[in-house]
Amino acid sequence: MRHFGHIAPEIRKGLFHQEPGEFDADSPAGLLSAALGATLYSPATRPRLAQDILKQGGRGVVSMVLCLEDSIDDAEVDGAEANLVTQFAELAALSADPGSQAAADLPLLFIRVRKPSQIPDLARRLGSSVSLLSGFVLPKFTEERGVPFLEALTAAELASGRRLFAMPVLESPELLHLESRADTLAGISRTVDKYRDRVLALRLGVTDFCSAYGLRRPPDMTAYDVHIVASVIADVVNMLGRADGTGFTVTGPVWEYFRHQERMFKPQLRSSPFLGRAEELRTALIEHDMDGLLREIALDRANGLLGKTCIHPSHVLPVHAMSVVSHEEFSDAQDILRPEKGGGGVMRSSYTNKMNEVKPHRAWAERTLQRAQVFGVAHADVGFVELLTAGLPG
Repeated sequence: MRHFGHIAPEIRKGLFHQEPGEFDADSPAGLLSAALGATLYSPATRPRLAQDILKQGGRGVVSMVLCLEDSIDDAEVDGAEANLVTQFAELAALSADPGSQAAADLPLLFIRVRKPSQIPDLARRLGSSVSLLSGFVLPKFTEERGVPFLEALTAAELASGRRLFAMPVLESPELLHLESRADTLAGISRTVDKYRDRVLALRLGVTDFCSAYGLRRPPDMTAYDVHIVASVIADVVNMLGRADGTGFTVTGPVWEYFRHQERMFKPQLRSSPFLGRAEELRTALIEHDMDGLLREIALDRANGLLGKTCIHPSHVLPVHAMSVVSHEEFSDAQDILRPEKGGGGVMRSSYTNKMNEVKPHRAWAERTLQRAQVFGVAHADVGFVELLTAGLPG
């Protein structure tokens, strides 16, 4: 699979200076963690889940979470588990031929569980179709609650013979509350470091953070405008997202809105990138509260997050379009990492609009080239509007 793989090759060629690279479920963990992109959540109760997965994969989704936790009622869990077993068997049958379109459209699949015992049980019940599973999402993760989940994952991996990743969700009140935050973060850090080879990415549960204080951000505001939430994100990245080799990929919080609502503030999207035919796209984005989403994606990147939890298919393409590396970023990163610059120094950028300082910007450059590997590099005259319009369904 590859990002923007649903776009015709001749169109991709016109968009990308360097096209997104290919990857699959067996690719190295570092590559997969950067490639997750917009991870689309779906309740595990959906009766046509296998077809839904293939449809979304055909539209550019590369990672999905099939949820047995908050998205379904407590009384639905047994039926949802049985449905997963049935739907995975159907997916396995449809994608049995590696050259089939179904196999090409299959995203990375994860199951969000409620309790540790579900992990080995589901891995066993899936049988041979466990080969389609990339791992499990672990809710309300702390050291105390997380260790049993990771031990269960290890057991399931050994029993199934399948590499299985964990994606812990950081959403517990202990992490939010100031008096327990430092100890909770330290415990999480110890736990994920111990199981580093199995932890693909850390996910932020901002909805649960807001719930602890009876808050809900409106579509005019991002998670970073809610200061109590922004402070937790900053502390998580501070301890768990470092670029010194000890950190993990931390993904952005969910954007809750996908319907038109009355606006209280003026639109946040400026007009200039949308001049010409793309003005219609700008209007549509504003009407569907997507301008707030785009701003939050930009703030995710600025605050050290990569990828995003999504609950609606319409959010996927904006996340991916804004994850593409610009030609300017790519030029800067390449200049900074030139072998002859290994000793440091300062240089004017190729675009002659900034100074690139080799040593302080090295980690940024390395991360930028990793993102370029999976999301590609746009041509100099291509921006996110062109990427959005090219990726929209015809």
